[in-house]
Amino acid sequence: MSRVCYFTGKKTRSGRSIARKGKARYLGGAGRKITGSTKRKFKPNIQRVRAVIDGTVCRIKVSAKAIRMGLVVKPPKRTWKPDQAQADTAAAS
Repeated sequence: MSRVCYFTGKKTRSGRSIARKGKARYLGGAGRKITGSTKRKFKPNIQRVRAVIDGTVCRIKVSAKAIRMGLVVKPPKRTWKPDQAQADTAAAS
């Protein structure tokens, strides 16, 4: 399954990690030199949440930023409890 946000479209991006050595010029050195560059991935903070989409409750993948922005509408909490007659018959059997 892909790591893509349902609302914002954020997904994994590629980039580079740059390794440097040396002392900065303003600190009295000869300057920082690049010694290596390796590929890396920038991954978004994707969460799986239950949300109301078009009136139905379903699980979607959204970024943490979309949750903070309030784009996700959470379903209402269930308040259903079994009535006393059903509870007694379940306990008897």
